[in-house]
Amino acid sequence: MRGADRFAGAGLLALGVAFAAGALKQYDYWGPNGPGPAFLPFWLGLAMAVLATALLIGAIRAADAGDAWLPRGEGLRRLLLVLGSTTALVLLLDVLGMVVATLLFLLVLFRGIDRQPWTLSVAVAVAIAGLNFLVFTYWLRVPMPVGPLGF
Repeated sequence: MRGADRFAGAGLLALGVAFAAGALKQYDYWGPNGPGPAFLPFWLGLAMAVLATALLIGAIRAADAGDAWLPRGEGLRRLLLVLGSTTALVLLLDVLGMVVATLLFLLVLFRGIDRQPWTLSVAVAVAIAGLNFLVFTYWLRVPMPVGPLGF
């Protein structure tokens, strides 16, 4: 597992530094009335970089190599199904809309991968997709991709 920790630590460190630097480059850190739009992203990127550094140092100092970091057998199948489902979600967002694509994604996860009963899978998928729609569309007023069904 240490190989995965090294890889993840290095990647997250680079991402955190880029995130913090990008925030400072694109936005003002401080405005006339207090913290500016770069304040929170900068500190989040910095915190991410610090935690990634701790992960990286711990992985480098570890004496044993640990377990294999890529699953095998059923674990690998499930991992590939989740990655494939997530890719399909991203590709279908503009075609089907956020609500329908999210609903289908969650059904694949709950029923297809986790083997939950149909009633539970449909109920949870509909509830989460609906809550997602309400929060982003009405509460946050974020324009979400709309499909042929109008939502």
